Amino acid sequence: MARIIDGRAIAEGVYGQLRGEIAELKARGITPGLAVVLVGDDQASRAYVRSKDKMCRELGLHSVKLELPANTTQEELLARVDELNRDNAVHGILVQSPPPKQIDEAAIIRALDPGKDVDGFHPLNVAKLALGDDSGFVPCTPLGCQRLLVEARIDIDGAHVVVLGRSMIVGKPVALLLMQKARHANATVTVVHSRSRNLQEITRSADIIIAGIGQAHFVKAGHVRDGAVVIDVGINRVDDASVPRGSRLVGDVAFDEVAQKASAITPVPGGVGPMTIAMLMANTVKACRQAAR
Repeated sequence: MARIIDGRAIAEGVYGQLRGEIAELKARGITPGLAVVLVGDDQASRAYVRSKDKMCRELGLHSVKLELPANTTQEELLARVDELNRDNAVHGILVQSPPPKQIDEAAIIRALDPGKDVDGFHPLNVAKLALGDDSGFVPCTPLGCQRLLVEARIDIDGAHVVVLGRSMIVGKPVALLLMQKARHANATVTVVHSRSRNLQEITRSADIIIAGIGQAHFVKAGHVRDGAVVIDVGINRVDDASVPRGSRLVGDVAFDEVAQKASAITPVPGGVGPMTIAMLMANTVKACRQAAR
């Protein structure tokens, strides 16, 4: 049976380190600040924003929570982003995704000050990741995946990592991150997706599988070789009449059967999810440090 990689416990360790960094900054009269912008009333997004705001307050960060109506125009949102770009008390800005359909999300990301883009999606930060320039910001979920592997003492150097999914949120940035010529990287990375041929054959060759393909229980025991490490990025809600809510969260990995073959695995919930918020906080503190130089 696989060892469970506990994302909640590892996130708490990250917060412990951040508290020390935040105390040092406050001793210099500087408080890291994060602004989270929510457009509309998507309930999952609202819950996620609440959890980010709560963690900011627990860590003693300056927190700005900007909730805008669903009919907010592109111009109105750009104006608010511009205000936050110019606000010296705000070091990190995150515009919650997905926005309503009238908003051009790519244009909003490009309008962010790259030095405040703590989600790591601005083209300049994507370029810095590709170039191995650590002054940029890495998207929070890929950064969390790497931290999970490091804290679980999984050797990434020289390992064959197979990434399922090619999104700009997870698949592409995690591949770029783990293939870098750097500490906690140096992996041989293969990216597969829904159109890949011989997908099971490729995933069975992996030392580490990172699953972010967006399909509940897609990765089965047949995808995994004995002793592989499995990081499950998926968050999918499936019907389950046996629980009070009538549904539950599951990952992209069929946990029960894959855990019989893997050497280590992340659960859903409680694996990658807590690390995403922890890395957002870490990126915000990093943005503050860089701005204070």
